[in-house]
Amino acid sequence: MKKILISLIMCLCSAALAQKDTLSLEDAILTRWSKFTPERISGLQWVKNSTEFCYTEDNKLIRENLDGTQKVLTLSELNNHLAEDSLSKFPRIQWIDKERFRFQKDSSFYIHDISKDHLEKLLSVDENAQHPEFSDKALALAYTLDNNLLIQDSKGIKHTITSDKNPNIINGQAVHRYEFGISKGTFWSSTGSYLAFYRKDESMVTDYPLVNTNSRIAETNNIKYPMAGMKSHHVTLGIYNLETKKTTYVKTGEPKEQYLTNIAWDPKDEYIYIAVLNRDQNHLKLNKYDAQTGNFIKTLFEEKHENYVQPLHPMIFIKGNDNEFLWRSERDGYDHFYRYTVEGELLNQVTKGKWVVKDFIAFSDKSILITGTSNNALETQLFKSPINTSRSKRITKAEGMHRVQANSDGQFIIDIHSSLKNPRTTELIDHTGRSIRTLLQSKDPFENTEIAQTELYTIKSKNGSPLNCRMIKPADFDPSKTYPALVYVYNGPGVQLIYNTNLAAAPLWMHYLANEYDYIVFTVDGRGSENRGRDFEQEIFRNLGEIEMQDQLKGVEHLKSLDFIDSNRIAVHGWSYGGYMTTNLMCSYPNVFTCGVAGGPVTDWKFYEVMYTERYMDTPETNPAGYKNTSLLHKAKNLKEDLLMIHGAQDDIVVWQHSLTFVRKCIEEGVQLDYFPYPNHPHNVRGKDRVHLMRKVIDYIIDHNN
Repeated sequence: MKKILISLIMCLCSAALAQKDTLSLEDAILTRWSKFTPERISGLQWVKNSTEFCYTEDNKLIRENLDGTQKVLTLSELNNHLAEDSLSKFPRIQWIDKERFRFQKDSSFYIHDISKDHLEKLLSVDENAQHPEFSDKALALAYTLDNNLLIQDSKGIKHTITSDKNPNIINGQAVHRYEFGISKGTFWSSTGSYLAFYRKDESMVTDYPLVNTNSRIAETNNIKYPMAGMKSHHVTLGIYNLETKKTTYVKTGEPKEQYLTNIAWDPKDEYIYIAVLNRDQNHLKLNKYDAQTGNFIKTLFEEKHENYVQPLHPMIFIKGNDNEFLWRSERDGYDHFYRYTVEGELLNQVTKGKWVVKDFIAFSDKSILITGTSNNALETQLFKSPINTSRSKRITKAEGMHRVQANSDGQFIIDIHSSLKNPRTTELIDHTGRSIRTLLQSKDPFENTEIAQTELYTIKSKNGSPLNCRMIKPADFDPSKTYPALVYVYNGPGVQLIYNTNLAAAPLWMHYLANEYDYIVFTVDGRGSENRGRDFEQEIFRNLGEIEMQDQLKGVEHLKSLDFIDSNRIAVHGWSYGGYMTTNLMCSYPNVFTCGVAGGPVTDWKFYEVMYTERYMDTPETNPAGYKNTSLLHKAKNLKEDLLMIHGAQDDIVVWQHSLTFVRKCIEEGVQLDYFPYPNHPHNVRGKDRVHLMRKVIDYIIDHNN
């Protein structure tokens, strides 16, 4: 009896030790990127012009050779040079060359020379400075104060480039509402002698009010928000000469409502190149301009398409050859590289096939290293492509998503990859794909926390296209049981939700829902989503929502074919374009979903901004039938099932007017709608309030999906 009792106790103890923690919603939201992110090597990067790489560990900067030999710079050694400005932790650094790196502390910039053990305070700027852009060639910093642009150079001279007092004139900031790959407003020249910058005139754009209710008397914050078909801002490009202290404006001509995209300098600072796109976004000209005078030189080539052309990447000059460059285009149906002369002569297509280029990595001998899609766009792999042929060779071997960086001559690569089976591996390889050594094999961050099961597979669309699907099942999934389901949807252009990476790119709240409430969470990337080629994305042109709904319904059809799905308990949820899709599905196909939650939804495309909407829908004047058909306002009367609509009250992307107008239509039609605003929040609800948001979403689904 005693032996039996001891054995029982030991079994109970073992079971207790083996039991995993339960994932809470707070953990799923607030600690997703800390507690539940796979281990990584902090600050990992190549040392410029070398075969050394560096990283930070325990407040030390470690430089390491390929063979593992190390050199160490400690925080205390760096602080010895800083005196009263000492650092509490090792700063983020950027290498200028093999021996020098720069870093920022507060509003000051420093350069440390390791070989000379010398640290220099290079410059300081106003503490209110924004949009900093450093030139390693000029050792100067461009930045903005309010709406004007300045430069602080290494000699301590402040260059005031613009001094516009008109609040409608904005200098040195991103334009065209961050479309066309635009993420900044300043562009240093190759030698650092010039700075190109955007100048945006918004005076012709109608003010749009956002209301701040934090004060006793609510305050209005007016923004410039050009809606589809309305007047848009005018953009020009200035070039500032640091030597002459003069600005020349590029003569980009008429019409003023055109898009100046993908700015590029030639290696000698003689010319500047602009991909000029018409407002209809179906006609692109790659134009060459004289950097000294701003005069137009010539159009190198043009690209046209009956739907739209979407330039996202500036030209890349071929290393060691000032007369040739690479250009990315979807002209053959997939995003690929083409090689041109500076006179506009097409030499050859560099990459080719039914896959798309993701990123340019480096030049390597007479080839380029690039990342591109693989496995039906579920994966990103590294490829090597000779510049004079179209024979790309895959370099990386492991399945999944690869993030890579190459050293200066493209001979060695840091490869960070993950998959559904692998949390993260950090590996050192050469340009042929040969593994040199593994730097870190990350542990599973969920080894002590129970998460749901995840599966990746494909279904077929109505026209036979394979559609990527992700299914999340409870950890204790039992195929003999039936489960309610949530369809999570986005399906808009420029976005892909499903990847073969850690957790298949699913947010952790889905795992919480699956485990806590015994749910199946299902997602399908339908036609219109990105990385599947031009035709796959452009099939939705001028009629947003229709093709996408067909594919989402194929997903529902698939769910209902599974024995473990309760066909009478399928809910739908999405945000932004996904909010539009959620509402559209529930109004267009009543009785398919039992309930839905639509967050930050577009409800009528005529209320959305110019650049995005007109690319996919043309204007309300040129496509009246399309705008009418895709509007949800006339569909409000069809809503039968329970729908919760959520909106940030200060949303400057999908303005509050969208959902409020839909509410008004529901009232007019006598349709009941549940509604919840988030005061003073923009398009996405962040921080601790996001826990409240997801609790609201999940509770609504649980309470109404029956």
